[in-house]
Amino acid sequence: MDFSKYQKESRKTALYPDVGGNYIYPTLGLVGEAGEVAEKIKKVIRDDGGEVSPEKREEIKKELGDVLWYVAQVASELGLELDDIARKNIEKLFSRKERGMLGGSGDNR
Repeated sequence: MDFSKYQKESRKTALYPDVGGNYIYPTLGLVGEAGEVAEKIKKVIRDDGGEVSPEKREEIKKELGDVLWYVAQVASELGLELDDIARKNIEKLFSRKERGMLGGSGDNR
């Protein structure tokens, strides 16, 4: 499935206050779901010595799907297309790579 189709299909399942005029709700959801991914990874390190079992991998995959859903909703609320976001991100990263600037910090490197 491509990003455009995912964004369109996921939007059909958006159910939160003032859909279409509320970027705050999905932003908060995104942060929460990203935290759930981090929690699962943390517990793999703490409880499983860093070994990701097939079961844990599936749990993390589900949480990453939730992250993707919220990213799509934030983008939709702001009138942005996931395809364009992905394309621009790859362009930025390859530009940094070509200039030897993948490491370091700052948005405009």
